[in-house]
Amino acid sequence: MNRIWVNVLRQTYKSRSTPSSYNGFNLAAAATTNRWYSADNAPAAVDKATLDKLVRTNKVVVFMKGNPEQPRCGFSNAVVQIMRMHGVQYDAHDVLQNEALRQGVKDFTDWPTIPQVFINGEFVGGCDILLQMHQSGDLIEELKKVGIISELLQAEQAKEDQKKTK
Repeated sequence: MNRIWVNVLRQTYKSRSTPSSYNGFNLAAAATTNRWYSADNAPAAVDKATLDKLVRTNKVVVFMKGNPEQPRCGFSNAVVQIMRMHGVQYDAHDVLQNEALRQGVKDFTDWPTIPQVFINGEFVGGCDILLQMHQSGDLIEELKKVGIISELLQAEQAKEDQKKTK
């Protein structure tokens, strides 16, 4: 994603009063979907303060290989699919675009692998941890703590309500 779109999406997200389109592109839809950033203007060195700021930009932040539309590894793809199942909006950072970011986030968490998931600014884990949390139902609870209602939970509640009315 080029710098222009990154800036448009950031401004749109901050103001939430958006024009409906820009050169035929639906800005309203873009503002309500996931945000991801290329490393076009990422610093050459990424320090702890920068990473701390990045992980607090949204309730859920993922450092991954590729972006949510085109994950570049199976583990990143699995994280994207879990987030989609739960209907979570999140910020995604492509570590393949910047080696300093890739190494910086590994050092920041003392976790050797990518993807890395943060909820409410706190490191949760990688793909294996997120998958385990998803399977056990713990992810729904963690999302609830930060004010995110899982679409899976909503679907389950709708099924139960439907059974009660029969």
